[in-house]
Amino acid sequence: VEIRRKNTGGMATEYFLSRWKGYEAYPAFAFGQPRFPQDTFTGRYLHFKDMIDWKTLFATQKDHTKAFALLDRWKAGERGFATNEEMWKAQKLKQSTFHPDTGDKIFPAFRMAGYVPFGWITVTGLLLRAPSTATMIFWQWANQSHNALVNYANRNASQPQPMSRYLGAYAAAVSAACSVSFGLNFILKRFKDLPKTTQFIFQRFIPLPATSLASSLNVLCMRGSEVATGIDVYDRDGNVVGVSQVAAKQALKETTLTRAFLPVPLLLLPQLILPKLEKIPSIAKCDRRILLLQSAVCTASFALSLPVALALFPQESTIATSKLEEHIRSKTNRDELYFNKGL
Repeated sequence: VEIRRKNTGGMATEYFLSRWKGYEAYPAFAFGQPRFPQDTFTGRYLHFKDMIDWKTLFATQKDHTKAFALLDRWKAGERGFATNEEMWKAQKLKQSTFHPDTGDKIFPAFRMAGYVPFGWITVTGLLLRAPSTATMIFWQWANQSHNALVNYANRNASQPQPMSRYLGAYAAAVSAACSVSFGLNFILKRFKDLPKTTQFIFQRFIPLPATSLASSLNVLCMRGSEVATGIDVYDRDGNVVGVSQVAAKQALKETTLTRAFLPVPLLLLPQLILPKLEKIPSIAKCDRRILLLQSAVCTASFALSLPVALALFPQESTIATSKLEEHIRSKTNRDELYFNKGL
């Protein structure tokens, strides 16, 4: 029983998906490489599902020190001192906790592993029934503030940016989100002659396009400066070849598409499920139970949506050298180079 538990990693979904695609649960350890292949959606899904494991939020300084010690021994050329599972878990803890460019520890609430545990409150707030304009704007502000801090914490930081630029970007991102939400809510109130049922349906689905557009604008504002300065591109051995604005544009585009997609299942699933569950007599007569139900469904939808959205693109993206700037092409004979897309 113990051997089986170790092979599955204690995660049923991970186990069955890896078996279905023929992946080993813990293949031979490869330093700095993903545990699962990144050329398929399933492989990327399993990778990100592993990286956003909320249990890493409870790791202690002792756990971090142990993980770094294992990885340092591996880099020094030692072998046979730990199992593949132990090495993969050590690397997972490092990658999910520390920024890949700066090496700084990311605050728990702004890690991808903390996105759901700390973000479910604002997501639930966005789905409250019949919110006033002020209530809707407040929850959009809270949600986009959290998103902005997550975007900042998980940015590509290979080229330093002044904090003043990020503060300005935050103001623009939150203002855009609240403006979109207010505008859609205002338009809805103009159609007072619509049946109440139709108004109610529109009102409950307003957060979907508002949040999707706002999340996209949030990324563009918080990380738009990367396009001006460029980001590091490197070869397979990790050697930095140069700084590329072309790669920065691709990183920003892929991240924006990811964030635009994330609210779709996140906000659509609860809207399809909640109306039916809220009609259950034992729930309908108690506002507290309705709120608890909304929180549970929203949190579950958030947890399901996040790895799916992240898996649309690999975190370490590839770009053909022929598409990059001349000053980079002249420094390498590699056909492809790599860059950290950010999350």
